[in-house]
Amino acid sequence: MQPTAAPTAYKILVVDDDPDIVELLEYNLRKEGYDVATAPDGRKALEIAPQFEPDIVLLDVMMPQLDGIDTCRQLRTLPKFKDTYIIFLTARAEEFSEVAAFEAGADDFIAKPIKPRALMGRLAAFVRRDKDPQVVLDTIEINGLRIDRTGFAVYQDGRKISLPKKEFELLSFLAASPHKVFGREELLQNIWGNDVFVLARTVDVHVRKVREKVGDHHIQTIKGVGYKFNIDE
Repeated sequence: MQPTAAPTAYKILVVDDDPDIVELLEYNLRKEGYDVATAPDGRKALEIAPQFEPDIVLLDVMMPQLDGIDTCRQLRTLPKFKDTYIIFLTARAEEFSEVAAFEAGADDFIAKPIKPRALMGRLAAFVRRDKDPQVVLDTIEINGLRIDRTGFAVYQDGRKISLPKKEFELLSFLAASPHKVFGREELLQNIWGNDVFVLARTVDVHVRKVREKVGDHHIQTIKGVGYKFNIDE
């Protein structure tokens, strides 16, 4: 007998044509208290979603009937799924798949084989933000990195790292929304503002400098799209 989800549990729709992956995800998600529905392909997912009304969709890219990219596009055209958190799951390493996923409206991208612990961490972070989106954390702690947003200080495994103001703001901005990919123009607007003329290349330079100081693994490049804060362990 499978555990019953709490009445206030977040609903997750798992869409994948591999029954072993579906079983693995369903087991781990239910164990964490999520309410889970499954679909073997995109067409079935589009039938189930309006009735189930998931808060989160875990969506495979390569599927029969209707692939994940087209499924995501169709979901995003429906008003009730405009802001649904969509994570793509794929074994494909080709760069274009990742770019196409984000262009279709994905919020995150996880490569197979899936590590349940890492996935649960991402989902838990989303749930915390979703429950209280107005909270701006004074301190962000992820993967041994501590960002003190009021004291403008960064610590890596307890060691203080000095960053100039814009580098600090860039790191802090990305870390505050680790599930989201930001394009260069969006980063320029949020960090440099509209009143300052800077080139998109400025973002790349600042990312490189931040990586030199805090490590390459914290900021992930999504080629053809932009950057995101990496929360994989």
